[in-house]
Amino acid sequence: MRNTVNRAVVEGKLSKLIDAFCPILYEDDELFLKNMKGRNLAGDDIRLYQHWEWTQGVGIYGLWKLFEQTKNEKYLNTLTKYFDAQLEIGFPTLNVNTIAPFLTMSYVGEFLHSERYMIHCRNAAKWIMSSFPRTQEGGFQHMTSDTLNDQELWDDTLVMTVLFLANMGRIENNQQYIQESQYQFLLHAKYLADKETGLWYHGWTFNGRHNFAKAFWGRGNCWITIAIPEFLNMIDCDPPVRRALTELLRNQVESLVKYQSESGMWHTVIDDPDSYVESSATCGFAYGILRSVHSGLLEQKYEAVALKALQPILGYIAEDGVVHQVSYGTPMGRESKEFYKNIELKPMPYGQTLAILFLTEYLNS
Repeated sequence: MRNTVNRAVVEGKLSKLIDAFCPILYEDDELFLKNMKGRNLAGDDIRLYQHWEWTQGVGIYGLWKLFEQTKNEKYLNTLTKYFDAQLEIGFPTLNVNTIAPFLTMSYVGEFLHSERYMIHCRNAAKWIMSSFPRTQEGGFQHMTSDTLNDQELWDDTLVMTVLFLANMGRIENNQQYIQESQYQFLLHAKYLADKETGLWYHGWTFNGRHNFAKAFWGRGNCWITIAIPEFLNMIDCDPPVRRALTELLRNQVESLVKYQSESGMWHTVIDDPDSYVESSATCGFAYGILRSVHSGLLEQKYEAVALKALQPILGYIAEDGVVHQVSYGTPMGRESKEFYKNIELKPMPYGQTLAILFLTEYLNS
């Protein structure tokens, strides 16, 4: 049996998810703003970052995918309203996390033939190529809005920055952008993908050459499960790169099968059953696996793995549409895996959108 969940139930939950999205998207993140004060590298007005960070960037990408599949103009209007408001405020200094919203802006700009949007996307892509801080071997250093993270590679970077560069390469037929994005995927895999399990470490530093706490962090791994199929469906990769990334994805998913809990959820530290189960990672894994099956990157047998997560995720979507059991934004666990187990749970834009991506992919299968 493919699944026992009534389709109407999933559609009802999806509708509530969408209704709850905008209030969370525009909600001020007091902890983030508090942490930014006095630490902003560029000295920008904090308001520029207030709603233009990775949390919103991942969120609006889910809304774009929803518009792309449904063609419902209200989703497009929500996105243009969001972009227009930021154009009035201005954009913060570029880094890994403030680039994230430009991925959706590039899609919307392309769709609307809007130079008003595309000029900012072009500028961001040019900055990545000319000025992005680099690690040894030319990796994109995971510089955030408040921390340099000298010589560090994080798995988050592939979703937050590299997908945008690849999309601009596709839009502008710029092979330099496409080649660079392929290199970044391979370099990050070289230092973050664990050879024994196929799971990915959160980060690597060339200063000391180690993987910090060696944690298989849930949401960090889900960025990979999402990034690889999105990337391979976005651009025409060189055949050896496509083959390598497909095998990396398969290796990771085989371990995810092993560590999936009986409930269908995954833990925030994937291989630690004493860590809490976590909604955003679970939705990311389920979406990435379904997307990979539907696009032919993974065999049909893996669909059941994703669908096992459906019932518990529906249970974490409250009557008001807010997704619960979502871990807050998580910096690098530098000393101990316990760090990840102590991250607080809080509704976030990415929690909403990863659930939206999962349920939408399910309904379109």
